[in-house]
Amino acid sequence: MESGRRASQASVRAQLNLRAVESSLRRLQRHLRADASVSPRDPFDDRVLDNLLAGYARVDALVADGIDVFAMGQLRHVLELNVLVLCGTSAARRDAYARHIEASERRFYEEPDGGIRDVVEWHQTHQGEAPAEHAAGVFARMQATPQLFIEGNHRTGALLMSYVLLLGGEPPFVLSPEAAPPFFDLASALRDVQRRSPAGFLQLPAVRQALVALLIRHADPAHLLH
Repeated sequence: MESGRRASQASVRAQLNLRAVESSLRRLQRHLRADASVSPRDPFDDRVLDNLLAGYARVDALVADGIDVFAMGQLRHVLELNVLVLCGTSAARRDAYARHIEASERRFYEEPDGGIRDVVEWHQTHQGEAPAEHAAGVFARMQATPQLFIEGNHRTGALLMSYVLLLGGEPPFVLSPEAAPPFFDLASALRDVQRRSPAGFLQLPAVRQALVALLIRHADPAHLLH
């Protein structure tokens, strides 16, 4: 049904300024090249940047089309975001990554105590929250152990947070030189959390609130078209 495709979080839909997003990512790229002490695990080269841009463009299209990526039958869109950050739109690279993509899909749907079901259940029970609160919670559930994907969890998580924020009419999360150190620290802390454990139940809210503060502090209206 068409209603199953419609996102239900908010009636306000924002549109990305993809040129501004690219400009911010290129500023981050220059910063990471100049300061090796603040860096993701993978080099932030042009391929990674182009793949991320393809991911942001897909997020923009999903929001414009009103697709609820957390709805049953639409979860493939979350998988596609992960494929985009790893392979971009290159058919040759997707062919080369075919086995990895298949393994990621199995993990995505079948991971015990994790997988997309855990994220969807969390999403369904927290839909009344403010966009930043909701986005941070989705990211936290993705990053805690077991992580949602084999590879590319941080980048896919940034895109999925941006999707939630856009649905609420808020600017997307685009990593900046200023946001990079606390973001990588929080993402690293989340990897040490077992999401279904009693300890994880106590740890996740604190990390999530720190991420909410980061999202609010570094939100940039320039990343939206007005």
